[in-house]
Amino acid sequence: MTEKPPEPRVVDMEKIGPSRFRATNVRGGVLPIGNGEDPDFSPVELLLAALAACGAVTLDPITSRRATAESFRARAEGMKVHEDGATRIADIVVTFDLVFPEGEAGDAARAVLPSALQRTHDRICTVSRTVEAGEPVIMQLGEIPTLPPVE
Repeated sequence: MTEKPPEPRVVDMEKIGPSRFRATNVRGGVLPIGNGEDPDFSPVELLLAALAACGAVTLDPITSRRATAESFRARAEGMKVHEDGATRIADIVVTFDLVFPEGEAGDAARAVLPSALQRTHDRICTVSRTVEAGEPVIMQLGEIPTLPPVE
C-alpha cells in the first residue's frame, strides 16, 4: 500500500475575554474555549471530546451501511493526575453505546461493531493513535499569519 504524504491540519486561537478563547479552523468553524470556570469546554474536555468524536465519526458510517443506530452515545473519561508538580490525564477510557433496531439489518450492524471498534482503535482514529504514541508537542513563540477567508 502506498503511503499518503503528510496533510497539514491547522487550528487558530484568539483571545475573546478573560481566560476565554475562540478556536477557528480553515473551514470557518468556530469553538469557544474556557478554563473550566464557565460553560465552555476546557482544553482537557476538548481532548476527551476529540477522542470520543474520532471514534464516533469512524464507527457511524461503518455501522450505518448496515442499519441506522436508534441511539448512538459516546463517553470519554480520564483522571487528572498530579505528578512532580505537573498534571496529565491518565486512565483514559472511551465507551460507545449504540442501539440498533431489531431485525436482520440491526443484527448486521451489531455484528460488525466489535471489529469496527478494534480497527478504529488500531488504525483509523488519528486522535487516539496520536495520544497513545506519545507524539512530542513543541510549544514556541512566533508570529502567526492570518488564515485565509473561507470561500
